[in-house]
Amino acid sequence: MKKILSSFLFLMLICQGFSQNPMSEGPFDQLIIRGVTLINGNGAPPRGPVDIVVENNKITKIQVVGYPGVAIDDAKRPQLTANGKELDCTGMYLLPGFIDMHGHIGGIAQGADYDYVFKLWMAHGITTVREPSGRGIDWALDLKRKSERNEIIAPRIFAYTGFGQQTKDFNPLNDAPISTPEQARKWVRANAERGADGIKFFGAAPEIMAAALEENKKLGLRSACHHAQLDVARWNVLNSARAGLTSMEHWYGLPEALFDDRTVQDYPLDYNYQNEQHRFEEAGKLWEQAAKPYSDHWNKVMDELISLDFTLDPTFNIYEASRDLHRARRAEWHEEYTLPSLWKFYQPSKISHGSYWHDWGTEQEVAWRKNYYLWMTFINEYKNRGGRVTAGSDSGFIFQLYGFAYVRELELLREAGFHPLEVIRAATLNGAEALGMDSKIGTVAVGKLADFVIVGENPLKNLKVLYGTGAIKLTEDNKVIRAGGVQYTIKDGIVYDAKALLKDVKRMVKEKKQQENFKIKQPGQQ
Repeated sequence: MKKILSSFLFLMLICQGFSQNPMSEGPFDQLIIRGVTLINGNGAPPRGPVDIVVENNKITKIQVVGYPGVAIDDAKRPQLTANGKELDCTGMYLLPGFIDMHGHIGGIAQGADYDYVFKLWMAHGITTVREPSGRGIDWALDLKRKSERNEIIAPRIFAYTGFGQQTKDFNPLNDAPISTPEQARKWVRANAERGADGIKFFGAAPEIMAAALEENKKLGLRSACHHAQLDVARWNVLNSARAGLTSMEHWYGLPEALFDDRTVQDYPLDYNYQNEQHRFEEAGKLWEQAAKPYSDHWNKVMDELISLDFTLDPTFNIYEASRDLHRARRAEWHEEYTLPSLWKFYQPSKISHGSYWHDWGTEQEVAWRKNYYLWMTFINEYKNRGGRVTAGSDSGFIFQLYGFAYVRELELLREAGFHPLEVIRAATLNGAEALGMDSKIGTVAVGKLADFVIVGENPLKNLKVLYGTGAIKLTEDNKVIRAGGVQYTIKDGIVYDAKALLKDVKRMVKEKKQQENFKIKQPGQQ
């Protein structure tokens, strides 16, 4: 009787949105998730119904308790302890917590504070984020520690410092720029001593990159690189991978490694890197300058990167406005979930990074569609040959909103040719492996941490059910409904009501709009 009453009270709390804290409850000595269908993240097909037992943030049992359409045998079900809690997830789907491998924690220019960003991420099932540089390593590490202690609603954070970055509290070279290999090594050592998880590079002179990567690897830290055009002609992705870089971001540096009839991008002679229109318009023509898919050089580069256990983090979503600007700027979630300051940041500007809509039209979009086709061909084949591909969003730029953009990234991996199970593996296990955390997160297995995503619809049939706005469906009686949206995000054994998190974000945005008397307008509208 006590067990039944305990279960009833807990479910009542869930239905009410958690009475004491409307967004979360836990952790518990014991948590049992009942009757769920498991999508494990390792490529295995769905299985259920299963009961999953968590004790003190560790998965202790995964018990198959029946068959679809057959009454569950209660004798097979794990028993609830006196202080335990259970969550009835009959008919729902459970996945490992998602890992965003390229998540900037807001931005000063965007006016996006960490609480806003974290709630959007957590509302979409993102329980781990790798921040590839941001407002400063001490700021990121402070949030990381608060997340570890669950003092704030936040994903698990891996903090990578921007190479050469010096702040008020982190100044290993006394404001001097890195100009020698020894200075690079000194900075890398200081970064490790500070507690950073790794380094985000943008490129540098070859001798500087070689020294920094060698030192970082010696210290056992991981690394990422956005191979910016300013240095990529001398140091592309192959150079980085050979020197010890563990992952590349976006696709910069990869077409350059694939050049077989040139050494530099075919820049127009009036090109100016500081002109964002020039930078992104010409980037949309770059993959056509690389070796043809499946050619000898194309194959050789791919095979060498795979042999080096190199990770590709493509972030397809962040450039999608380049191939369809109208779609990106009219995404339905902007109205209720995008802050006024963030919306303003997205608009055409000659001084804001990624606001390159100076004169963007059909010709630019057609070029970018070709770019995507060639880029996706490489990424999909890399996966097919055993290479590691992860999911990252780079949200906060180019009309891409935290959380929502991550789900869009999963859809774009599907477009690239990934089976839905391969998409989920990229979002979970592959990210965990890239972070060196696959013994603790990334799949649902006994002994691992209790990081889960629970959704009421099957995401393998339609990834759109993971969006906070859900997927549009028509009922048998011809009514339009919204199906899905993550129901619960569980991180460190704490159950978060994902819909309550979104509701709080909506409140934040509404209050900001009221304060500023703000309405979303399209460029040029009065």
